[in-house]
Amino acid sequence: MKLVVVSAGLSVPSSTRLLADRLAAAVDRRTPVDIQVVELRDLAVEIAHNFTNGFPGRSLAAALDAVAEADGLIAVTPVFSASYSGLFKSFFDVLDKDALAGKPVLIAATGGSARHSLVLEHALRPLFAYLRAVVVPTGVYAASEDWGAEGLPDRIDRAAGEMGALMAGLSAGTPAKKPTVVPFTDQLAALNISPSGV
Repeated sequence: MKLVVVSAGLSVPSSTRLLADRLAAAVDRRTPVDIQVVELRDLAVEIAHNFTNGFPGRSLAAALDAVAEADGLIAVTPVFSASYSGLFKSFFDVLDKDALAGKPVLIAATGGSARHSLVLEHALRPLFAYLRAVVVPTGVYAASEDWGAEGLPDRIDRAAGEMGALMAGLSAGTPAKKPTVVPFTDQLAALNISPSGV
């Protein structure tokens, strides 16, 4: 299975990328996956050009294809002005509207203060619900003080477990199983009842 990680961190090194890597590694420990990371920082110019000319550049097109073909997605953004970053939103604005339909998505964010933790519920979850993704119940927010503190590893593990289960059961490439239908006469025979005795 293929897991794509979209990181909207801007600095190098980036706490957003660090959280993305930890989440991806935790998913891989439970459900072995091929991991591909998309750094939006490297695609900023192509994303802007896509808005003005309607065509993605080569690198952006490859990233959009990777997301569309993935069995699962981890999306991580820094918090800017109490919401996701403009770069993060712009990437999902140029993504095909059906690319995430039915796809498992793990949402996460980083910020300087724990006060912004609700960004997961008031910004990210509605965005991916609109895109018809299947968002895992546990989102992960990491404030500056969370790094090295208790709690963050547990949230990462819980979210990764949920993501692994969804990818295994709801991945876009898994065909739905048809229910087995047992004819009524066979059901009667199994109960040692003749059809005439019903």
